[in-house]
Amino acid sequence: MGSRLWTLLTYVHTLAGPATMLMYPLYASVIAMETATKLDDEQWLAYWILYSFLTLLEMLLQPLLEWIPIWYDMKLLFVAWLVLPQFRGAAFIYDKFVREKLFKTYGDGAQHSTKKDGAVHSTKKSPNSSKLKKLISFSSLKKGKHGAT
Repeated sequence: MGSRLWTLLTYVHTLAGPATMLMYPLYASVIAMETATKLDDEQWLAYWILYSFLTLLEMLLQPLLEWIPIWYDMKLLFVAWLVLPQFRGAAFIYDKFVREKLFKTYGDGAQHSTKKDGAVHSTKKSPNSSKLKKLISFSSLKKGKHGAT
Protein backbone atom coordinates (compact mmCIF):
# COMPACT_ATOMS: atom_id res chain seq x y z
CA MET A 1 0.00 0.00 0.00
CA GLY A 2 2.83 2.40 0.85
CA SER A 3 4.54 1.89 -2.52
CA ARG A 4 1.32 2.73 -4.39
CA LEU A 5 0.95 5.95 -2.42
CA TRP A 6 4.56 6.85 -3.14
CA THR A 7 4.01 6.13 -6.86
CA LEU A 8 0.90 8.34 -6.86
CA LEU A 9 2.78 11.17 -5.13
CA THR A 10 5.61 10.85 -7.67
CA TYR A 11 3.15 11.20 -10.56
CA VAL A 12 1.44 14.18 -8.94
CA HIS A 13 4.83 15.82 -8.32
CA THR A 14 5.84 15.16 -11.95
CA LEU A 15 2.61 16.70 -13.28
CA ALA A 16 2.72 19.69 -10.91
CA GLY A 17 5.55 21.34 -12.85
CA PRO A 18 3.93 21.40 -16.30
CA ALA A 19 0.55 22.30 -14.81
CA THR A 20 2.00 25.18 -12.79
CA MET A 21 4.58 26.40 -15.29
CA LEU A 22 2.73 25.93 -18.58
CA MET A 23 -0.90 24.81 -18.53
CA TYR A 24 -2.32 27.37 -16.10
CA PRO A 25 -0.24 30.28 -17.47
CA LEU A 26 -1.34 29.42 -21.03
CA TYR A 27 -4.98 29.37 -19.96
CA ALA A 28 -4.66 32.60 -17.95
CA SER A 29 -2.82 34.32 -20.82
CA VAL A 30 -5.65 33.53 -23.25
CA ILE A 31 -8.21 34.83 -20.74
CA ALA A 32 -6.11 37.97 -20.19
CA MET A 33 -6.01 38.64 -23.94
CA GLU A 34 -9.81 38.57 -24.04
CA THR A 35 -10.37 40.98 -21.15
CA ALA A 36 -10.35 44.76 -21.48
CA THR A 37 -8.05 45.42 -18.51
CA LYS A 38 -4.33 45.87 -18.96
CA LEU A 39 -3.37 44.67 -15.48
CA ASP A 40 -3.68 40.96 -16.27
CA ASP A 41 -1.87 41.43 -19.60
CA GLU A 42 1.12 42.90 -17.75
CA GLN A 43 1.14 39.99 -15.28
CA TRP A 44 1.20 37.34 -17.99
CA LEU A 45 3.63 39.10 -20.31
CA ALA A 46 5.95 39.53 -17.33
CA TYR A 47 5.49 35.85 -16.47
CA TRP A 48 6.48 34.68 -19.94
CA ILE A 49 9.52 36.97 -19.95
CA LEU A 50 10.67 35.62 -16.58
CA TYR A 51 9.84 32.01 -17.43
CA SER A 52 11.86 32.27 -20.65
CA PHE A 53 14.78 33.79 -18.76
CA LEU A 54 14.57 31.07 -16.08
CA THR A 55 14.48 28.34 -18.74
CA LEU A 56 17.51 29.76 -20.54
CA LEU A 57 19.39 30.14 -17.28
CA GLU A 58 18.51 26.58 -16.33
CA MET A 59 19.77 25.30 -19.69
CA LEU A 60 23.09 27.08 -19.21
CA LEU A 61 23.55 25.98 -15.61
CA GLN A 62 22.22 22.43 -15.98
CA PRO A 63 25.51 20.72 -14.96
CA LEU A 64 25.58 22.72 -11.72
CA LEU A 65 21.86 22.39 -10.98
CA GLU A 66 22.06 18.59 -11.19
CA TRP A 67 24.06 18.72 -7.95
CA ILE A 68 21.26 20.53 -6.08
CA PRO A 69 18.79 17.79 -5.09
CA ILE A 70 15.89 20.15 -4.35
CA TRP A 71 16.34 22.38 -7.42
CA TYR A 72 13.11 21.24 -9.07
CA ASP A 73 11.14 21.82 -5.87
CA MET A 74 12.64 25.30 -5.41
CA LYS A 75 11.89 26.15 -9.04
CA LEU A 76 8.33 24.88 -8.66
CA LEU A 77 7.74 27.03 -5.57
CA PHE A 78 9.25 30.09 -7.25
CA VAL A 79 7.15 29.65 -10.38
CA ALA A 80 4.04 29.10 -8.26
CA TRP A 81 4.76 32.45 -6.59
CA LEU A 82 5.14 34.04 -10.04
CA VAL A 83 1.90 32.51 -11.29
CA LEU A 84 -0.57 32.73 -8.42
CA PRO A 85 -2.85 35.77 -8.80
CA GLN A 86 -2.80 36.41 -5.05
CA PHE A 87 0.90 37.27 -5.23
CA ARG A 88 1.35 38.63 -8.80
CA GLY A 89 5.03 37.74 -8.42
CA ALA A 90 5.82 38.07 -12.12
CA ALA A 91 4.52 41.65 -12.27
CA PHE A 92 6.35 42.48 -9.04
CA ILE A 93 9.73 41.23 -10.29
CA TYR A 94 9.24 42.92 -13.66
CA ASP A 95 8.40 46.27 -12.04
CA LYS A 96 11.18 46.15 -9.45
CA PHE A 97 14.06 44.72 -11.48
CA VAL A 98 13.49 44.32 -15.23
CA ARG A 99 11.85 47.69 -15.90
CA GLU A 100 14.52 49.47 -13.84
CA LYS A 101 17.31 47.73 -15.80
CA LEU A 102 15.54 48.49 -19.08
CA PHE A 103 15.42 52.21 -18.36
CA LYS A 104 19.03 52.23 -17.22
CA THR A 105 20.07 50.55 -20.45
CA TYR A 106 17.78 52.33 -22.92
CA GLY A 107 17.19 55.61 -21.08
CA ASP A 108 13.91 57.22 -20.14
CA GLY A 109 13.58 59.52 -23.15
CA ALA A 110 13.82 63.22 -22.54
CA GLN A 111 14.02 65.10 -19.27
CA HIS A 112 11.09 67.53 -19.15
CA SER A 113 10.53 70.88 -17.51
CA THR A 114 7.44 73.09 -17.40
CA LYS A 115 7.75 76.71 -18.53
CA LYS A 116 5.63 79.67 -17.38
CA ASP A 117 3.22 79.17 -20.31
CA GLY A 118 2.34 75.71 -18.96
CA ALA A 119 3.86 73.87 -21.92
CA VAL A 120 6.20 70.97 -21.33
CA HIS A 121 9.55 71.39 -23.07
CA SER A 122 12.36 68.93 -23.47
CA THR A 123 15.51 70.17 -21.78
CA LYS A 124 17.93 67.27 -21.88
CA LYS A 125 18.03 64.04 -23.81
CA SER A 126 19.26 60.82 -22.32
CA PRO A 127 22.18 59.42 -24.32
CA ASN A 128 20.25 56.18 -24.75
CA SER A 129 16.86 57.70 -25.63
CA SER A 130 17.15 56.78 -29.32
CA LYS A 131 17.52 53.12 -28.35
CA LEU A 132 14.35 53.30 -26.26
CA LYS A 133 12.48 55.05 -29.08
CA LYS A 134 13.53 52.29 -31.51
CA LEU A 135 12.38 49.62 -29.06
CA ILE A 136 9.03 51.33 -28.50
CA SER A 137 8.45 52.08 -32.19
CA PHE A 138 9.16 48.42 -33.03
CA SER A 139 6.60 47.23 -30.48
CA SER A 140 4.10 49.90 -31.63
CA LEU A 141 4.55 48.79 -35.22
CA LYS A 142 3.65 45.23 -34.26
CA LYS A 143 0.57 46.43 -32.33
CA GLY A 144 -0.52 48.55 -35.30
CA LYS A 145 -0.42 45.58 -37.66
CA HIS A 146 -2.58 43.46 -35.35
CA GLY A 147 -4.95 46.26 -34.40
CA ALA A 148 -5.70 47.48 -37.96
CA THR A 149 -7.98 44.72 -39.20
